[in-house]
Amino acid sequence: MKLTFHADYAIRVLLYLRVAPERRGTVSKIAKAHNVSRHHLDKVVQRMVGAGFVRTVRGRGGGVRLERDPSSITVGAVIRAMEDDLAIVECLGHARFCRVAGVCGGRNVFAEALEAYFAVLDRATLEDIASNQGGLRGALQLIRGGAA
Repeated sequence: MKLTFHADYAIRVLLYLRVAPERRGTVSKIAKAHNVSRHHLDKVVQRMVGAGFVRTVRGRGGGVRLERDPSSITVGAVIRAMEDDLAIVECLGHARFCRVAGVCGGRNVFAEALEAYFAVLDRATLEDIASNQGGLRGALQLIRGGAA
């Protein structure tokens, strides 16, 4: 299963904000730190605002800020909020068209696998995946005289 860039970038935004000074940053700085498109990141951030993970503040000192405590944000919740279609096979999706539907036992296997996948992601919080704060700050070039 491969995540869309929305989910991938959402995790990257959260990691940046978790280790950034004052847990905030601008879309431009976050895009530059991760070497991703600002245009795409704008869309992702707006969706994250709607999901309640971050908030945006206009004006001087504004930008993107974490809306919730990092220990309360699970990776599973982020993936669910950012992905439009979590069906790993067609029979788990909305259309559910499959020639062997009803006679194949695969649907139950894939449904169980997806449940196990999310069981792991629901145990992992932003705090957990950002535990190497020094390494993240260095990789995101947030260590320069203590300022972002």
